[in-house]
Amino acid sequence: MIAQDIILTPVITEKSTSEIAEGKYTFKVAKTATKTQIKEAVEKLFNVRVIGVNVTNYDGKLRRQRYALGRTPSYKKAVVTIATESKDITYLGKGGKATKIGKKYKTSIEEFGFGQ
Repeated sequence: MIAQDIILTPVITEKSTSEIAEGKYTFKVAKTATKTQIKEAVEKLFNVRVIGVNVTNYDGKLRRQRYALGRTPSYKKAVVTIATESKDITYLGKGGKATKIGKKYKTSIEEFGFGQ
């Protein structure tokens, strides 16, 4: 599976938007995806460092429309925790001068739909 097939959509609710300040982002993911695949997909798509992945499977709810019974689709939801504090790497360069290397990873996901 490629990364675009694993991460389906972001979940934007009141709870998920409040968790963004803590570095936790919520996504609907493919039902067959594992935690390792989800971690690799988020790191590849958004260029962030993932610390942890929590996964929950949801069954479809029973719904009735007039006389017929049916179910809403089942789905899998992942809460991904990213590193929000990245440290700049410094080393001694030519002539003993301290040189900084920029951040390799981002500390937030701007593509999520809103800022912090």
